[in-house]
Amino acid sequence: MPTYTALTTLPGPDAANALAEAMERLDPEPTGVGVLMIEDGSDRWEVGGYFTDPPDQAGLALLAVVHGAKPFTVSELPEVDWVAQVRRELSPVRAGRFFVYGSHDAENIPDGAIPLLIEAAMAFGTGHHGTTLGCLRALERLISTGFTGRNVADIGCGTAVLAMAAARVFPGTVLASDIDEVAVEVAEANVAANGLAGRVRCIKATGFSQEALHEQGRFDLIFANILKGPLIDLAPDMAFASAAGGFVILSGILNEQADELLAVYRQVGYNLVHREEIVEWTTLTLCRKPV
Repeated sequence: MPTYTALTTLPGPDAANALAEAMERLDPEPTGVGVLMIEDGSDRWEVGGYFTDPPDQAGLALLAVVHGAKPFTVSELPEVDWVAQVRRELSPVRAGRFFVYGSHDAENIPDGAIPLLIEAAMAFGTGHHGTTLGCLRALERLISTGFTGRNVADIGCGTAVLAMAAARVFPGTVLASDIDEVAVEVAEANVAANGLAGRVRCIKATGFSQEALHEQGRFDLIFANILKGPLIDLAPDMAFASAAGGFVILSGILNEQADELLAVYRQVGYNLVHREEIVEWTTLTLCRKPV
C-alpha cells in the first residue's frame, strides 16, 4: 500500500500546532500528523501528514493560505522496509571506550569496548547525532580525569544511551527521565536489552519536577541533551540539583546558541570545563562552583 506525505513549514509553534490540528480534519484523514521545530535558529516549524490515500491537495492549499504556511509538498513514498534499510546504512559509533551499535553489528564489537545496544528503530539517541556523540565524548573526558559519578541523572533521556553509558562505568543507580511516555518505554526496553535493569531507573518527568529526582539528593553528574530553550528554563533547578563541584553535560545546542546558554549557566554558578563543536552542534561540560 503506498504512503503519501504532505509537508510544509511556517513560523512559530502555535501556528504550527494550529495547522496540524486542522489537517486532522481533512478528508481523507491523515494516518498521522507531526510538528517538528527546524533546528537552525529560524523559529520555523515543519508540519507533516501521512496518508494512505492521495490527500486533498485543494484542501491542503487552502489550509496553507489560511495558516500562513508555505504551499504543501505532496509526495508518494515507495514501499520500503525503512527499518531494514536504516539498519543496513547505520554504522556503529565509537566514542572513546563506548561503542554504540545495532543488533546487526553485534559481531563487530571491538575488544575492550563498552557496548551499548540501540536499535535503529528506537527513539532519539543512536549516537550518530552530534549531540549524543558530543555527550559521550564529554563523559569519556571526565572519566579520563579520574572522575567517578556516584549520583547521576539523565534529563530528557530519549533512548537512555547516556544513562546506560554512565551505568556501565559508575557504581550505583542512574536516573533517566523524559517528558514523553513513549520515550520512557523505549528507554526501559533499551535498559533491559543491555542487561542494566536495576542499574538504570527510567521515569516520566518534566525537568526536575518528579519526586524521585529530589529523593536522590544532589547529583555529581547530570546529562541534559535537549534544546536551548528548555535548558535555559532548567538552569535554576539544575543548579539546585547539582552537588558543589559536580558536573553537567549539556547538548542539543546549536553552535550560535552556545554563548547565550553558557552566560545563563554562569549566572547560576557554573564554570566552563570544556566546549566541543561537532558539525552544527555544541556540547558543554560545566562544573558547579562550591557554594
